[in-house]
Amino acid sequence: MAELGPVAWPPALIRTDRLMLRESEARDREAFIELFASPEVRTHLGGPRPRDELERALPEIPGRRPGLFVIDLDGAMIGSITLDRRDSERPGHLRPEAGEAELGYMFLPEAWGRGYAAEACAAALDWFSDALPGEPVVLCTQTANDRSMRLAEKLGFTEVERFEEFGAEQWFGEWYSVTPSG
Repeated sequence: MAELGPVAWPPALIRTDRLMLRESEARDREAFIELFASPEVRTHLGGPRPRDELERALPEIPGRRPGLFVIDLDGAMIGSITLDRRDSERPGHLRPEAGEAELGYMFLPEAWGRGYAAEACAAALDWFSDALPGEPVVLCTQTANDRSMRLAEKLGFTEVERFEEFGAEQWFGEWYSVTPSG
């Protein structure tokens, strides 16, 4: 997986008590469209995209790329998690050379409030810490996104800084599988 480093992709299926993290499949296309077209999901992510545009633009198997996990509950996609390198042009970095791994997630509204996001993100972070031991993960969310702020805290992210981006205050945090030395 070139984006994150020398890790084979896709990894073996990751199972939690209730969920499975897996690679995207053709059957997930409608759920991806729903995620990107949902006003609720996209409230703090730049707003919904038009459904007809998504129908035309999304490939037959959307999201099939290194770093993207589909979150599967009983055979159906309920969300996705990404682990990508943070763009060096954006604010918020731990080191001058940038390129930190960044956790992102989107879940369908019907999956909210049941602990699925915490369960799935914790499993993805566990996988990451095994694949790239000692490397930090960052997370950036709007401070207005109460759910995402609570999730970051529950996952063990600690605040590094706040800044203005996309016309809103952003919270930028870091997570380490082990306490960094130094």
